[in-house]
Amino acid sequence: MSKSPGSKSPGGGGRRLKTRVKTAKGRKISSTRWLKRQLNDPYVAEAGKRGLRSRAAFKLMELDARFHFLKPGARVVDLGAAPGGWTQVAAERVKAGDGEGRVIALDVSGMAPVKGARTLMRDFLDADVPDLIRQALEGPADVVLSDMAAPATGHAATDHLRIMALSEAAFDFARETLAGGGAFVCKVLQGGAEQRLLAKIKRLFKTVRHAKPPASRADSAEVYLVATGFKGE
Repeated sequence: MSKSPGSKSPGGGGRRLKTRVKTAKGRKISSTRWLKRQLNDPYVAEAGKRGLRSRAAFKLMELDARFHFLKPGARVVDLGAAPGGWTQVAAERVKAGDGEGRVIALDVSGMAPVKGARTLMRDFLDADVPDLIRQALEGPADVVLSDMAAPATGHAATDHLRIMALSEAAFDFARETLAGGGAFVCKVLQGGAEQRLLAKIKRLFKTVRHAKPPASRADSAEVYLVATGFKGE
């Protein structure tokens, strides 16, 4: 990583010139809009400058700056980690590269190595994965992270339910792998179904907070649940 990931949001300072994108032959209008948004996004530009793999890295920085769950020496599991933006931040914050903390990046897709982290190309839903994680960490996890999202269908209700299904599965994984006092951070979509998951989390954690970090796009329905003080079953 070229610079230490800080918690300060990008985009301050001088005025940025917007980049115009022409609609290429064969490219969908939605793809053109996405490309235009990416090219004009200050978080995307700042991620490139810092050597971060995704703009999502800033979401984790901002959440940790507020709630302080990534402590030096902590053992962290990053679910659905590819391309590795959250893994980069977690590894630096817990000082995994210095041999203090440990970070396991778990994803069904391969991803380039991150300094200080171990990558496992596995589905976290497989029955043997929680035991593999405990072996790799030499104990339970202190933090379980999930920024997972199912591929969008364009149908809001369907997308909401698919993401919530992933969030519930991540919560079940956290229940199996977290140490007492541990933290669980996951993305959810506002839309109604998240209330059931919230009720489950509140029973097992001392404190549960909702947060929408500044790096989350204003037009997105995503919010993050930050649960700390795992009580165990």
